[in-house]
Amino acid sequence: MNRKSLMFALMVAGLLTAIGLGILGPVQAAKEKYFDRSGRLIVEEKQAAELLRAYDTKNREPEKTFPVPPPPFSEDIFPCSDCHADMEPNLQRRELEDMHTDIVLHHAEGQRWCLDCHNPNDRDVLRLVSGETIPFSESYRLCGQCHGIKLRDWKVGVHGKRTGYWNGDKQYLLCAHCHNPHDPKFKAMKPLPPPVRPGEARH
Repeated sequence: MNRKSLMFALMVAGLLTAIGLGILGPVQAAKEKYFDRSGRLIVEEKQAAELLRAYDTKNREPEKTFPVPPPPFSEDIFPCSDCHADMEPNLQRRELEDMHTDIVLHHAEGQRWCLDCHNPNDRDVLRLVSGETIPFSESYRLCGQCHGIKLRDWKVGVHGKRTGYWNGDKQYLLCAHCHNPHDPKFKAMKPLPPPVRPGEARH
């Protein structure tokens, strides 16, 4: 990092600290918008210092979890530590040759690779960009780091599948129940003729 960049980074850090500690006096409130569980838009005014606390990964409130069925693991592949427990993690970005060769990454492959999501020190959990580890049953949080709008819609039942009661308990399918995490785009389906109605003559 050159001297100019370092000075700018220190200046921004100092400004954010001053705002967070209230040294700069009252700060204009910012509006936070989110949808509640019924899909209603909620708009709340919060001080900028209060919003900054959301980025404090160590001291923030725990993320709300959603009831989901077990993740769709391939047969006999979980827990991953059955194989990885005694392996030294290789952090080098590379093409896999010994195992998992059936996995072909078609998911921002120019920018991403395995250890951006999988935790090298404990393969039985996933890793967020902040370094926080999460179970596979909370993988929606991992996907939501890049796909925030989809995550918002998923939480209120607009995207994906949700079952249960409109005003009671619900169960959500994980992103990986419908999308292959390594190749999430749905494949084109071959067009087929419509089904023949019972009793109709076949031509």
